[in-house]
Amino acid sequence: MGPKLYCGLSGLATDVQTVAQRLKFRINMYELREGRRIKPKTFSSVVSNILYERRFGPYFTEALIAGLDPITNEPYIASTDLIGCISEPEDFVVSGTCEEQCFGMCEALWEPDLGPDELFEVISQALVNAFDRDASSEKL
Repeated sequence: MGPKLYCGLSGLATDVQTVAQRLKFRINMYELREGRRIKPKTFSSVVSNILYERRFGPYFTEALIAGLDPITNEPYIASTDLIGCISEPEDFVVSGTCEEQCFGMCEALWEPDLGPDELFEVISQALVNAFDRDASSEKL
């Protein structure tokens, strides 16, 4: 979505593509009107708005948002459900078909103030174990 803003969408492929296109359009419009990059917190509100607009016939997609504030470089993580309810935890976010398995591994392995190498190892272990236990997720 931007140099310091990422959005992962899980769910039905057609809904993921539709939401991704709508997000790109809204980001472009925001940046043209405002003349600056969108902040991650603002972006999560845009994602929530798009999903909530279709709450009675929702897109079958969940979003995971991670980014750094363009001015302060403050980290930001969030996730949304099918109807756009935003969750902004302080520690970690999981989403997708293997959410339950991944959540358990993250709770067991994650600690505050991990270094880059340690964090990479925690993420790797959580993903590998979650994929191995979830038949509906695609193998990497």
